[in-house]
Amino acid sequence: MAMVMIVIRDMPDRFHGFLSSVTLEVSPNVFVSPRMNPGVRERVWQVLTDWYNAAPQGSAVMVWRDLNAVGGVGIANLGDPPRQLVEADGMWLVRRRGLSSEFAP
Repeated sequence: MAMVMIVIRDMPDRFHGFLSSVTLEVSPNVFVSPRMNPGVRERVWQVLTDWYNAAPQGSAVMVWRDLNAVGGVGIANLGDPPRQLVEADGMWLVRRRGLSSEFAP
């Protein structure tokens, strides 16, 4: 079992209520579970995905420990995240939206 963190932004109240029932809200719209097994994590994400597909609004990102993923972190998101994740040499880099694909000096 691994720590799971879910952050939501501009989502309907039912997302907040559901996440509050299965995780701990440590800061506004930041939800964590210190020991969530993969089956529960997948079911929670499926509920969020189904609701989002029915009425797309806002965004959500979920991160968890995944030793088989880039940098040891599994990442899933819904909506348009304000940052873009780019894999480079076995780690994640973050690129802000609107910047060119080349890094500035």
